[in-house]
Amino acid sequence: MLQPQPPAAASPAAASPAAAPHAGANLLFLREEEIRAAQDLLFFAYRDFTGAADAVLDELGLGRAHHRALHFIGRGPALTVSELLSILRITKQSLSRVLGTLIEQGYVLQAPGRADRRQRLLTLTPRGAALERRLFERQRERLACAFRESGGPAVEGFRRVLRALVDDAPAGAAKP
Repeated sequence: MLQPQPPAAASPAAASPAAAPHAGANLLFLREEEIRAAQDLLFFAYRDFTGAADAVLDELGLGRAHHRALHFIGRGPALTVSELLSILRITKQSLSRVLGTLIEQGYVLQAPGRADRRQRLLTLTPRGAALERRLFERQRERLACAFRESGGPAVEGFRRVLRALVDDAPAGAAKP
């Protein structure tokens, strides 16, 4: 079985600011072998990061799509269905199934918009906020531990890489 192996360039010595060369000085991290190793690590990290919350979701008969919806609904005062569709980039039909379950089980409240009654505003109920918090707590410790072990410069570099991976184009927009 394939085991997660950090790329050679990811050794602790290479991570220290004093030992790190200028970002453009050494492009070995762009070789296919290094890109594949990074891809492996992304898959392993996703598996283990989401796995921390999966047990709770499984207990409740919910899945990762429900978790993502709870997370983003919980981030704002009120999110419209349209905004959530844009964030999640899923079909209306898929979101309808996810929201239907969350509303039916008392985790999410849906109300008409104040200015535009056709809008549907989504908020977490107290029960939904408690579940979202429980899921967050399961993942927070994993992130906090990794951040502590890696240090500030590595965390900032990690964030820069993740931001560069995020496609900011609106859903359905043509990709370059």
